[in-house]
Amino acid sequence: MEEKKSPKANLENKKLMFIQIGLIISLLIAWLAFEHKSYDKRELDASLLNREVVLDEEMVEITKQEEQKPQPVEVPKQTTQLEIVENEVETEDLNINAEVDQTEVIEEYVAPEVVEEEVVEQEIFQIVEEMPSFPGGEAELMKYVGSHIKYPQIARETGIQGRVFVGFVVEPDGSISNVKLLRGIGGGCDEEAMRVIKSLPKWKPGKQRGKAVRVSYQIPVFFKLQ
Repeated sequence: MEEKKSPKANLENKKLMFIQIGLIISLLIAWLAFEHKSYDKRELDASLLNREVVLDEEMVEITKQEEQKPQPVEVPKQTTQLEIVENEVETEDLNINAEVDQTEVIEEYVAPEVVEEEVVEQEIFQIVEEMPSFPGGEAELMKYVGSHIKYPQIARETGIQGRVFVGFVVEPDGSISNVKLLRGIGGGCDEEAMRVIKSLPKWKPGKQRGKAVRVSYQIPVFFKLQ
């Protein structure tokens, strides 16, 4: 006689059976999932392959465009209007002698000589009947020169002093011209003396036989250190 299994043994057998069924179901699900992925991969490869084929079909051959030649520009024709002179207009007759004898002498044209006028410089007198004078006399002349002289710095530093003689011409209108150095002492004193003489106001001109003339004149300019 078969031995009766206890209720506890029956419960363990049922648990074991459920575990086996669960393993079988899990394996089945894993297998289905693997097959599904393989199927998707095959479809993806096929779609990419089809896409490449489509791209190859859509390629269009590039053709070189023909260069367009510039069309010539039409230049409007210029028309020249001619003025018609009526026959009634009178014209002067020109007497042209085309027949010339070889023995006939033809005078050559000689241009007139241009005579340049010589500018005669007025004579400069050394001594005249009435000598030129500074307004106010020689005292005012020395006062003017002394008040306008600026002692040069170089001459002051080197101790240069003395007299500078300057010559000039008093013109008939009393102005001063032809200022020149007659004797100098250097150190910038010569240039300073000539500068002051050139700045002199107009003089009373010298006269010869009652007529104002050019007169040569000279004065000393003193430089003295104090």
